[in-house]
Amino acid sequence: MTQLNPKGTTAVNIASSIEQLIRNKSWPAGHRLPTVRALADELGVNPNTVSAAYKQLRDAGIIATDGRRGSFVPEKTEILHTEAAIPAGLIDLASGNVDRRLLPALSPTLLESYRLSTDVGNHGDHPELMAHIRQWLQERTGIHAEPVLFSGSLDIIERALNQRCMPGAKVIIESPCWLPLLALLANLRLEAVPAAMDEEGALIPPGIDFNDISAVILTARAHSPTGICYSPERWQAWQQALSCHNPLLIIDDHWGALSRHPFQGMQGFANEWIYTTSTSKFLGTDMRLAIAAGHGPTLAAMKKRFTLGPRWISKLLQHLTLKLWQALGAQGLAAIAESYQTRRQYLITCLAERGIRVPGRHGEGMHIWLNVPNEAQLIQFLAAKGWAVQSGTPFNPGKQPAVRITISNLSLEDCQTLADDIAATLAAGGETIY
Repeated sequence: MTQLNPKGTTAVNIASSIEQLIRNKSWPAGHRLPTVRALADELGVNPNTVSAAYKQLRDAGIIATDGRRGSFVPEKTEILHTEAAIPAGLIDLASGNVDRRLLPALSPTLLESYRLSTDVGNHGDHPELMAHIRQWLQERTGIHAEPVLFSGSLDIIERALNQRCMPGAKVIIESPCWLPLLALLANLRLEAVPAAMDEEGALIPPGIDFNDISAVILTARAHSPTGICYSPERWQAWQQALSCHNPLLIIDDHWGALSRHPFQGMQGFANEWIYTTSTSKFLGTDMRLAIAAGHGPTLAAMKKRFTLGPRWISKLLQHLTLKLWQALGAQGLAAIAESYQTRRQYLITCLAERGIRVPGRHGEGMHIWLNVPNEAQLIQFLAAKGWAVQSGTPFNPGKQPAVRITISNLSLEDCQTLADDIAATLAAGGETIY
């Protein structure tokens, strides 16, 4: 006989019973749950017990609550996509991809000394690669903690938040932020607390109680999407703010290997932290490895959990990553960084000459961020002129209109034309931005 009513006397049992009713579709999408008091009376329990059960279900995304509608079974959750669809025939300034022309070539000699592995027990980290990473971390960041390899920066962030944060917990993020973060937090049922950006980095949210914060995510250099790099003063302000509290601090340094700005260092952070960077910006996504180093128990727990799932990073991928990274060397990385910086700075200069100022003009990376009065109009007009740019609204919790422009597919000659087209579009809208 199909169960139609919840059962249980504890919050856990009641939540489990309701979840089963929803999973087997006894309670379909749109079904309104009993009020807390009504269900408490029916089950003979304290209303606080039912309220706690409903909270567990809400935090897990199994039910939703909406004012006068009360609690109900939501429609199927839509898959969150963060990739941009580029119409045919447009120059792609929207997808956020690296410049393919700057990626190193694959040579057959890279595999001369490699033999495919057969032993599933032989899944440790590549010793030479780990030694290379340790030296790089010490020289470029001052971090001496033991590095750990994962599949990508978002993989590290997801694992760290899963390990450290309960559903419903609050996480401070920069606003605007790296686009996949908002989708990730929503999927994990975590609450995003925005920290507005200025030219020195993220501002500490006024009136924030760090006792209520489970994690903080900051982008050390080349903040995506603005390109802003943290000043020493702002970095120290975060150190002081976190000194008496212990939220997990996640430092995203995705541009670390290409950065021309100094890393401000982790020495002043007494709370638990995890530093992460990736090889994808200079080796491409096929050769993506993410590197984490940390202070505190979370990273060790993440590594243990990784060995129970993916178990290890491909030894072939590790071998090729090492060889390509060594072949590029400091000069090769500097040349890649110079190419991006020259185009980014020239576009910013071209826009400034037309009275258009953008945040992060002293920063670096692959993007510029443009606050605009009418986002849809600018995107539409630029598309008509052959440019595809990314809508900025999804990047910030406040939904302020803006566009993100990726410079990977631009030439220096393109910058003048693009700046002219942006200026003409804004003039046609009758407003000037600063």
